[in-house]
Amino acid sequence: MAKRKGKGPTPKAEDRHWHGKRQKARAVKSARRTGTPTTGPGARGRAAETPAGRPASRPAGARRANGEVPELVTGRNPVVEALRAGVPGSALYVMSGTDERIREAIQIAADRGVPLLETGKNELDRLTDGAVHQGIALQVRPYRYAHPDDLLTGTTPLIVAVDGITDPRNLGAIVRSAAAFGATGVVVPERRAAGVTAGAWKSSAGTLATVPVAQAVNLARQLKAYQKAGCFVAGLDARGGVTVADLELATGPFVLVVGSEGKGLGRLVADTCDMLATIPMPGRAESLNAGVAAGIALYEVSRLRS
Repeated sequence: MAKRKGKGPTPKAEDRHWHGKRQKARAVKSARRTGTPTTGPGARGRAAETPAGRPASRPAGARRANGEVPELVTGRNPVVEALRAGVPGSALYVMSGTDERIREAIQIAADRGVPLLETGKNELDRLTDGAVHQGIALQVRPYRYAHPDDLLTGTTPLIVAVDGITDPRNLGAIVRSAAAFGATGVVVPERRAAGVTAGAWKSSAGTLATVPVAQAVNLARQLKAYQKAGCFVAGLDARGGVTVADLELATGPFVLVVGSEGKGLGRLVADTCDMLATIPMPGRAESLNAGVAAGIALYEVSRLRS
């Protein structure tokens, strides 16, 4: 078809004078409905840009200081369990409240002061990046990590350092033991290690609210900093020359280093420790779960310090 005389090609929508105003109006409307902005620089497409290996069920909202975004717990049972466990939520997204589990989640969230945001299926699909959400999702408040030096509190601090543990549930169990036996805090590596997630909150039984967790860029370097600050550093290892019950220097400023169940302590971390200690196991098991090992060792340390 021939072009009309004096007429050019039809301009694209983004080139028209009304396009910007319409996009802003849509963004305001969506934000009021869901509590999460859907337009703006980088708002769309973030899920597609997420590096491989990270959970897909994360909203495209505000990022943490270290570049991660708040975690989303999806599904009726997981959301209710997370709320019961005291996982700190910043928003509860709900499509409808007719289901019994959804009503329970709404009630618990209301009692704890978690904002309730009604949303549609399309918006919830976008927020969860297509994950199975069953009409409900809990946005977990980003955890604020302490600085490793902040754990040096009191005259005889007791710090638990975690090396190579990638399961958040193990981290939560270690934090729970740290709270039970009077540790001043837990330090974890910043990379290639478990962080404070909803799973960690649940297995900590709420003790993450009272025991600070710090991140170290380099764990071996941080252990050396603790040594310079006057702490004795002992690592749990099957090759240890002394049992945890005989760690007499644990009565002073002390750092207990716990490795993963499979690989144990990393070479640099083990070399940095002042001493390696072992847990005697006369039974048939070759190793202990990291959370269990930390609990046994911290019990012995607390007994020595009492």
